[in-house]
Amino acid sequence: MSDEIRNNCAESAACTSDCDTCGGCETEAINPDSPTVTLTLDDDTEVTCAVLNIFEVEGKEYISLLPLDEKGESANGEVYLYRYMKNENGDPELDNIEDDDEYMAAADVFNNLMEQISFQENPLDGIVENNEN
Repeated sequence: MSDEIRNNCAESAACTSDCDTCGGCETEAINPDSPTVTLTLDDDTEVTCAVLNIFEVEGKEYISLLPLDEKGESANGEVYLYRYMKNENGDPELDNIEDDDEYMAAADVFNNLMEQISFQENPLDGIVENNEN
């Protein structure tokens, strides 16, 4: 799988995993200035994803991505987790997490981070634009 990262993968948090606090992904569009990743899947399908955050687990970095449709929205709230690293040129790279235990550890930390974010007053300020206006 090849991955192209745009807009400098900065740490961000575009989703709280608690749709009651924001109205749900189907009513929100990711701010076009937020970092995104374009994944090329094995079948050559390209999927644009918003970068939710980059986090560390046991000395390895991981990235959480929210797949977006052509309108910049995510109807189902599904999140992808990948191992995150920088190559010798300093460019970001993603790798599949093959080990179930490693994946579960990354998923647990991601879920805990999202729970912490959901306690903030406006966790989506500047990252998500409301399309209901």
